[in-house]
Amino acid sequence: MCGRFALYADYEALLVRFSVGESALDQSSYEANYNVAPYQQIVAIINDGEKNRLGALRWGLIPSWAKDKKIGYKMVNARAETAAEKPSFRHAFKRKRCLIPANAFYEWRKDQSGKTPMLIHLASDELFAFAGLWESWTAPDGELIHSCTILTTQPNALMADIHDRMPVILSKQAEGVWLDPAVQDPHVLQELIKPYDAEELQAYPASEAVNSPKNNGAELIREIG
Repeated sequence: MCGRFALYADYEALLVRFSVGESALDQSSYEANYNVAPYQQIVAIINDGEKNRLGALRWGLIPSWAKDKKIGYKMVNARAETAAEKPSFRHAFKRKRCLIPANAFYEWRKDQSGKTPMLIHLASDELFAFAGLWESWTAPDGELIHSCTILTTQPNALMADIHDRMPVILSKQAEGVWLDPAVQDPHVLQELIKPYDAEELQAYPASEAVNSPKNNGAELIREIG
């Protein structure tokens, strides 16, 4: 699964890296977050058919047909293998895909002493993007919530020693196709959502302070031990 990640890149670097043509999130509203947790508003990128747009989505997808927004608590992740068919995700998989930018993500490795938080990042230390899906939901009282989920897949060789799932990290070449609303062929899309090359990732133990979403600072991404 993917339950925590970090995004601390400069705002301008974010715009350049993802070729953002329009932003609903201005620089004053953007803050580095070293412990992004479910149900928070998170940075995401969608494409309106003409340009990439940067904005915020609530992490935990609420399908448009849901009767209660609490369903989002169960929709933090979507399995890549079944997202195209499951009622909760199939509409978004076909028409509402997004990128969720990150510098790193956390996963907990089980060992004899318990669970150790591990930080995983690109060996190049570059920004990357998770494959995401998004939806808009209107509550009975008229409240409008834009929400999202992160796709997960089978672990690569690096992640297999840490967890039995990993988030789908898209290659730079795949990002444009994933965002393109004109691309709706599930076979084409399925080819994009596969385990990331293990040789391009690195992992190390991180601070146990990341266990609480109340903690948020650069010390969380430092290597421990």
